[in-house]
Amino acid sequence: MHRICISVFVAFALLLTSANDRAQQATSPQSGSPQQQPARQEPAPAQEQPPTRQDQGKIIQTVNLVDVLFTVLNHRNKLVPDLEKADFKITDDNKLQTIRYFSRQTDLPLRIGLLMDTSNSIRDRLKFEQDALVSFLYNVIRRNKDQAFVMTFDDEPNVLQGFTDDAGRLRDQIIGTRAGGGTAAYDAIYNACRDQLSHPPRPPGDQPDVVRRVMILISDGEDNLSNHTRAEAIEMAQRYSVVIYTISTSTQWIQLSQTDPDKLANRKTHLTEGDKILEDLAEETGGRAFFPYHVDDLDQSFQDIGDELRNQYSIAYNPTNYNLNGKYHKIRIEVPDHKGYQVRARRGYYAKANTIPSNANPGGAGE
Repeated sequence: MHRICISVFVAFALLLTSANDRAQQATSPQSGSPQQQPARQEPAPAQEQPPTRQDQGKIIQTVNLVDVLFTVLNHRNKLVPDLEKADFKITDDNKLQTIRYFSRQTDLPLRIGLLMDTSNSIRDRLKFEQDALVSFLYNVIRRNKDQAFVMTFDDEPNVLQGFTDDAGRLRDQIIGTRAGGGTAAYDAIYNACRDQLSHPPRPPGDQPDVVRRVMILISDGEDNLSNHTRAEAIEMAQRYSVVIYTISTSTQWIQLSQTDPDKLANRKTHLTEGDKILEDLAEETGGRAFFPYHVDDLDQSFQDIGDELRNQYSIAYNPTNYNLNGKYHKIRIEVPDHKGYQVRARRGYYAKANTIPSNANPGGAGE
């Protein structure tokens, strides 16, 4: 009787162990149990077969759309803000292009780089530079809409104040500058475009991510320390549609009337080599060069700059002769039916690959 009990007990234990094994198999991850199914779903397609060009969730696309911002002035140098797409003709290396997009863009927020030459060569004109840029601040910057940063350059570029709409903070940094050292102007332009104006602060709220990128460069135009060339500086400005306005600190002037003290007037005698460089920087990017004698001479000019930047046109096209060979392409925009109208725009672009996130706003780089 005792042996029978032991046999029954052993049989029962074996039966219980077998049932346990089957239960574990039924609930194991390999069994496909309904309770485990959510954790075993297939990976998302983006993980299995990622797009060939992806960066932190942003799809990357190669852009061959050339976007040109420009201003139109009449024969009296007054803005012409009411033209239509059909009024314009654009050529790329003398080949007529089809305008794909056209818009009139008014009252856009400004993002401005204020670049001060603080090298030893402008020591006697530093006060002029300070007064000129402070005047610009109070003539152009609108609080809660426009923003600017201050960069000085002597041996190397240096950002004194990042983007802000507080004119007082910008002014304090400007008037606290000191002069000394060599001149790295091209490096300053290059760095300001690449590091600051390439990704300026976005407008607040639900406004579209569209701003105007501007640079005010005040200098004698000399450069003796830059690692980058003038062409590289211009190319970087063109890549991000940065319009450069230059102000010369040159003091080579004469008085037109030497005989009548009551009719004395000041005028530039000729452009120095530095002046010509400043003029080239401005014209290549669609800006203007100024050669003032007194700071007061700039007040109206600054108001004109503000008006121009808030009343621009935009044309975009796909070049028919597009080839990623690094070649420089000349752009020309005309208003055929309006004689005497002048178009102020960048002169061209370099045909290089420009891959950008699909949700980014390059500001009309177009390379």
